[in-house]
Order: sequence, then C-alpha cells, then structure tokens
Amino acid sequence: MKFIDLTIPLGVATPPWPTYEPLQVKYFKRLAPNGANGQLLTHSNHLGTHLDGEIHFHTPGKDIASLDMDFLVHEAAVVDLSDACGDYDVYTSKMVEERVEVREGDILIIHTGYHHFGWDSPFANEVRYMVQHPGPDREFADWAKAKKLRWIGVDCGSADHPMNTIIRDWMPRQARQAERVFQKKFGKPLAEFFDDSKYQLMHLEMFPYGIIHAECLGGDIDLLLNRRVTVGFFPWRFVDGEASIGRCVAMVDDVEYEALMAKKASLPKTKFGDAYDPAHVERLNKLSRQNLE
Repeated sequence: MKFIDLTIPLGVATPPWPTYEPLQVKYFKRLAPNGANGQLLTHSNHLGTHLDGEIHFHTPGKDIASLDMDFLVHEAAVVDLSDACGDYDVYTSKMVEERVEVREGDILIIHTGYHHFGWDSPFANEVRYMVQHPGPDREFADWAKAKKLRWIGVDCGSADHPMNTIIRDWMPRQARQAERVFQKKFGKPLAEFFDDSKYQLMHLEMFPYGIIHAECLGGDIDLLLNRRVTVGFFPWRFVDGEASIGRCVAMVDDVEYEALMAKKASLPKTKFGDAYDPAHVERLNKLSRQNLE
C-alpha cells in the first residue's frame, strides 16, 4: 500500500480562516549552547488542512479525541466539480452523483479546484480561496444526511458557501459581486437565498448528526478525481479539541501508485512539489467570468 498526500503545506504564510490566529513560530533554544533546536508554536485549530470536530459548533458533541479510526479512515468518493462551479456558485448533490458513485456511509471529498488558489500555488489568491469559492445549499446537506456520510472534505476555505458565513459582512466588495451572481442565476437577493434559517448550515445543521468536515485539502488531490479510493484523516488525539490540524491521505496499491506517480511527473508542480492541472484553473476562470458578465 502507498499513500497520496491530500494535505496542504503548513507554514507561517499559510492563511488561517479569516480573523483566526495564524501560525507563529519562534525558537526557544538553539543547538548552541543547548544541544538541540526547540520551537514554540501559536496558532488556531483552523489553519491549513484541518478537521472540524462536533464541538466546534455543537456543545454536547464529540471532541476530536472521541473520533474512532474506523470513522476517520474509510472508503471515499472523490468528486471534481471544477467543470460545474466557479466563483460564488452553489453545488448540488446531483452534480456530485453525476460524476462519481457515492454509497451510504462514505467519506466524500469535494474537489472544487480552489486549492489552485492556495498560498503555495502559482495562481495564489487568498481572497478567492477563502471568500469566493463555491458551496452548498440545504438540499446538499439533506442529501448528505440521507446518505449518512461519515465526513466531508473540501479543497477550499470552508465546507459552507462563504456568503453563508460572517464573511458576507466582512468582505462587502465580494458580497456585491456575489449579489450579482445570485440575482442572475437564482433570481433572488443573496440575503434571501442564504437567509438566517440557513446560516452556516454545513456546520450548524450537520454536526449534531455527526457529519463533520475537513477543510483546506489539497496536496496531490488532482491525481484522484471522480473515483473511489480509501481516504484517512489523522488529527491529533486531542482531548476537548474542537478541531485539529492533521494529515489527510488516500491509500492505493503499489501498482496504481506507480501509474499515479508517472501522471504526477507529467504535470506542473506547486512551490512545494504537489502536482496540479492548469486546465482546472482555466475552466474555473471561464465559469467565473460568465457568472459576472
């Protein structure tokens, strides 16, 4: 068995979710005269590739330490929606099931393509990554509950649509852009489409059902689109943790791994060596331009 890393690089330049504490690193001792290097870290739990736990939004829920390995590691469906959704778009369960088989109890990994705008990418755009990515409506959440999904992973800043979070108030220029998209595509104002009854529904309405999510996936995810594969997320065994930074990987056999590494060798790389497909960026840009015409 071999592993495909679906984790983004973590460093002081990795953007946290807006307003959350970024990573800060300092040395508290060095080799001379202490004989070893040692560092102190300060950061929030919502930084880089991380798993939101139930108690992030659901007081009687499980902490991170209470999540079983059978829950964290399981068969997954990996779906690519970069051909369907650009800036501010809304994705649906139909879009997912048109592209990949999703079984009851699966992990679902959603490739929006917005990892291409992550901080280590040649297309880096922190605002687009955190504020303009697509997201779901309640229809998708109800479908996820009916499917009894274990957990959901996304390759962007949030499992919720950014305009269904407090970001809508913090980023008025982008909210005005989103308003144009929602009026054009849905014939209603943004505040009516995502009214207070839907606020952060992927957090508030899903965590009580035990359906949590990982955010800011990436790594070599472009090698594994529209298919089934075993995926595992490995957070800290964090007692009272409401979320945790972690490592997300897909597991493939040795023969397939060789084929995937050959594919990786043919693709361009990010600053830290992850493969990416520039065709995803081209179609996201095309869709986004059409949205704002």
